[in-house]
Amino acid sequence: MKFKGHIAILMANVIFGLGVPVTKALLDDWVTPMGYMASRCVGATILFWIVACFLPKEHVERRDLITIMLGGLLGFVISQTLTAEALKYTTPVYFSLVAALTPVSVMILAAIFLKESVNTVKMLGVLLAIGGALLMLFTSWSSGTGSNDLLGISLAVLSVLTWAIYLIITRKVSAKYSSVTQMKYVFLVSTLVTVPIAMLTEPEQRLYSAAWEWSGVAEMAFIVLFATGLGYFLIPYAMKFLRATTVSIYTNIQPVVASLVAIAVGQDILTWDKPLAAVMVLAGAYIVTMPDKKTIKKDAA
Repeated sequence: MKFKGHIAILMANVIFGLGVPVTKALLDDWVTPMGYMASRCVGATILFWIVACFLPKEHVERRDLITIMLGGLLGFVISQTLTAEALKYTTPVYFSLVAALTPVSVMILAAIFLKESVNTVKMLGVLLAIGGALLMLFTSWSSGTGSNDLLGISLAVLSVLTWAIYLIITRKVSAKYSSVTQMKYVFLVSTLVTVPIAMLTEPEQRLYSAAWEWSGVAEMAFIVLFATGLGYFLIPYAMKFLRATTVSIYTNIQPVVASLVAIAVGQDILTWDKPLAAVMVLAGAYIVTMPDKKTIKKDAA
């Protein structure tokens, strides 16, 4: 049964990796960042509420519902808007490497606010990953291939930190309810916020004008159906068979897929700093997500 879990989490992370260059293509040719957000929210809301109709109904306590919806505004609207803005200015390779810092960010914030202990080995992993991020910042200052890599990388870091905060504040609630129940409320409140903003501030979206083409529709459909819908189904499915630490290690596949595809389609070029930064960031993230002796004993019990 573990084999099914490995296949599911592998598929999810390949899809998420592909989502980065697809999002970049959408932002370059078809929609603005807020138009992208509104489109994704509307599509995902319809998808998750339809699916919820065929699943057992879960009663959500009012306090938990507030946490889910406020968390959704933070972890999806704000974080993903920062993601879209970041991809306007930097390349998919740089962005995906910054996104790989998510487990490092979660551990740092948990240590600061939840007083969780951090051993020496994991601290070395943090320093290694941060070193990779600093390398990206320094090299992008003078030789970046995006329109403004320094700004894009900075926005990507803010996106990762915002997502990490979301994961921490919704940790307890996430364990109580199914992913479908959570996501249908997250995307509902996100739709209520993003659609009016998009209509008022950015009414012109090429994808929704006479200039639309099927390629743009296909790219948006991939983001909604696969990078949002299928991805969120595969992760909880995989977690039925695998440890959380194993699932988190698979996230390192995302920047590899995103980078290879972006370079292959001409969205980025291979420079000396990117492989080195990738090794530092991914190695650091791997060290941080490796289970310690206490975790291994607990899982065994």
